[in-house]
Amino acid sequence: MSAPASVADEDWFQAPALTRIFELLNRDGGEVRVVGGAVRNALMGIAVTDVDMATTWAPEEVVEMAHAAGIRAVPTGIDHGTVTLVVEGEGFEITTLRHDAETDGRRAVVAFGADWQVDAERRDFTVNALYADRDGAIIDLVGGLEDLETGTIRFIGEADERVAEDYLRVLRYFRFYAHYGAGRPDAAALKACTRARDKLSTLSAERIWKEIKLLLSASDPGRALLWMRQTGVLTAVLPETEKWGIDSISGLVATETALDWTPDPMLRLMAIIPPDPERVRALGERLRMSRAEAGRLRQWAEAPALKPTAATTILDRLMYRHGVTPVCDRIRLALVSARGRAEADPVALTDSAGHSRHLAHAQGWSRPEFPVAGADLLASGMEPGPAVGERLQALEERWIESNFTLSKTALLDAGSD
Repeated sequence: MSAPASVADEDWFQAPALTRIFELLNRDGGEVRVVGGAVRNALMGIAVTDVDMATTWAPEEVVEMAHAAGIRAVPTGIDHGTVTLVVEGEGFEITTLRHDAETDGRRAVVAFGADWQVDAERRDFTVNALYADRDGAIIDLVGGLEDLETGTIRFIGEADERVAEDYLRVLRYFRFYAHYGAGRPDAAALKACTRARDKLSTLSAERIWKEIKLLLSASDPGRALLWMRQTGVLTAVLPETEKWGIDSISGLVATETALDWTPDPMLRLMAIIPPDPERVRALGERLRMSRAEAGRLRQWAEAPALKPTAATTILDRLMYRHGVTPVCDRIRLALVSARGRAEADPVALTDSAGHSRHLAHAQGWSRPEFPVAGADLLASGMEPGPAVGERLQALEERWIESNFTLSKTALLDAGSD
């Protein structure tokens, strides 16, 4: 990457909505600049999706000026100086320059100001403290451009101080390293993260899980996970990985690339934890995963492994009983394992082919509908009660074992035996 001196020619920077905000807040001695991720991504050639801005105006003044201009202002975080301006249907977070007056590592009391240097120095990483003024010129007050060039993720100022302001920055460090870092991590950052790993237990589970998911969404999170393990941070947030390991991540990433799989943070999590239903259930509760996330993880752990030589009829029965997604998750990870062994083990080539065949079949499979209902049994003369459910279950098992071929008539005739 060769960082340009300006983002003025970027399409997102020339958007009329952004121009309107510059015109609104760059007057009467006040100023607004684009800051953070939008500038960083633009310089790295990564698509810009969200534009955050910093201003010398107080939040109440931003709201007043927006209302006078007919722009909707939403006080999304006004206590921390953030107002969202909605222009042409697009939201822009505008945050007043500030510094943390008090902090306990979880939350901060902020004080507003008008000093750009102070604002830059209170941010987390140098690559996140780059500004672009109304002309698109890049303003670097903390050495972020050089770090962006070298792929260095570095805390601004003293690493221990930045981490102590918000212990979530430990996980954010490894997340940003996974997405944007190159080479060996910054030594001071690693030491600070190591020293603060025990403080991660003071954070909310929701914040921790959000960071883990974002890290696992990187194109290749392997190096970050390795350094998290080296520093003890990974064990602090995912103790399930301690005896299971993270070695399969490289093979999973390679398979994703080779087979054009969309990176899936949940599948990557499965790759580094044991398929133990009880531990997986506890993990979902501890990190307060969504019902869908926890359910997928639990169903994956409960689904049986499938031999690569198994007939597709066996695969069909497994998918009917356990669901398509859990079985496919199992097959994908088995395929990754087989591909990783293939170079040294010729048998693994055959296994890989078998898993690939299973996966292709599973992706085109539709769940068949059991043709018998309780009403059918009642109509045939059965008395209402628990026996109806028991008979339905027995008939469904017979239908499954027939590879879903027995007709309703055949099943009902069997039920009358």
